[in-house]
Amino acid sequence: MNSKVTNKLATGMFWLVGLGILAILAWFLWHILSAGLPHISWKFLTKKPEEMLAGGGIGPQLFNSFYILALSLLFSIPFGIGAGIWLSEYAKKNWFTSLVRLATEMLASVPSIVFGLFGLLVFVTTLHMGYSIIGGALTLSLLNLPVLVRVTEETLRSVPDSYREASLALGSTKWQTIRKVLLPTALPGLITGITLVAGRALGESAILIFTAGVSVSRFAPDLNLFASGETLSVHLWYVRSEGLVPDATQIAEGTAALLVVVVLLLNLLIALPSRLLRRKYR
Repeated sequence: MNSKVTNKLATGMFWLVGLGILAILAWFLWHILSAGLPHISWKFLTKKPEEMLAGGGIGPQLFNSFYILALSLLFSIPFGIGAGIWLSEYAKKNWFTSLVRLATEMLASVPSIVFGLFGLLVFVTTLHMGYSIIGGALTLSLLNLPVLVRVTEETLRSVPDSYREASLALGSTKWQTIRKVLLPTALPGLITGITLVAGRALGESAILIFTAGVSVSRFAPDLNLFASGETLSVHLWYVRSEGLVPDATQIAEGTAALLVVVVLLLNLLIALPSRLLRRKYR
């Protein structure tokens, strides 16, 4: 078999693998959206859930999902990006830096339910926050941190050294080089990392069951940080496993479809500015 035939076989195999993955993804989306979208209405999106009667909505859970997501990003982005900058630009190559990187990689692979149990012990029990929005947001921040640290470090390391040398040669300080040269150049990659953690946090349920609870406040929307904060993903799990309402299946299908649509829109809204920035700094 000559090299041209081998090349064609390899190309065909990779096309086949790619098309297979796309087909699985398309079937997955069609299965969820076709079953759930007919149940989504304005009433479903805004009404409070029912415990025993049919016709409940997911309004408080939808609000809590974005509220906890925003708080978790508010806590995790400054620390995650700051730690990534330190590892990339300031940290020296020694045993301590290697230990920090090893610990970060290990935390990134820890199952989310372990973070949930840690949040239950620290925030809910020790700090007496109870099952609350702030407890869930802080625990989600811990889940986001390792990914943000690694993405920031790798993105900054991918910036060519000539950018640093040119900036320093013009008299800029190290901080000015980071703030005005490295971060703008690495911004598309940083936005991609934030998109990944945001999508994961929005669909997370194991952590929030142990920290934010499986109930919602009587008031909607409730900005009280210490109110119970059931989210869409937790509501989906609760309705399918323990829900007593007669239309539990329809509520679960509608919630699953809404969750998929929200994650897709969130990725799209963040990806578009990222593409524009990438063209600007290319």
